[in-house]
Amino acid sequence: MENIAEPSYWVQVHRLEHGDGGILDQDDLLSDVVDDKDRKRERGGEKEREKGEREERKREERGGGREREERKREERGGGRERRKMGGREKRERGEEREKERRRERVRREKERETEKRGKKRGRERERGEQERERIREREERERERKREGQRERRRDGQREREGQREQERQKKRKRERKRRERKKEKQREKERERR
Repeated sequence: MENIAEPSYWVQVHRLEHGDGGILDQDDLLSDVVDDKDRKRERGGEKEREKGEREERKREERGGGREREERKREERGGGRERRKMGGREKRERGEEREKERRRERVRREKERETEKRGKKRGRERERGEQERERIREREERERERKREGQRERRRDGQREREGQREQERQKKRKRERKRRERKKEKQREKERERR
């Protein structure tokens, strides 16, 4: 057979295994492939045998199927009664689980309601606080207005009193002037009489 020009996978494998760098002929390649397959088959057979042995050992350790069943039944205590009981127990357990789920659902709903109520209360509280704040501001403005009114009245009163005082002063000045004038008049009369 003629030599293969392109080195294939098997050629590379052969070169690695045998260390010769030359090109192989087809017979060498085929023998390599066959050897490889034989090795795989042998390995597979060993694995199967090992697996079979393991399973056999397990079976022996556990005992046969029927024996095992009987042993289990004895451990549980009774056969048919036990099975009926199991059905009832399953049903009861299922009902219990359903009740538990219902309770959980109700609890979650209550929590949600409480949360909603809390949020609502929070909003109401906030609204209440805002309302109280507005009332406080209004009362403060009212008080300020009253204080301002009082100040204004006081100022008015003061002005009034000052006005009254001014009037009093003017009256007093007038009286003084009149008195002085009368005094002068008397003096003039005396001087006339003396002449």
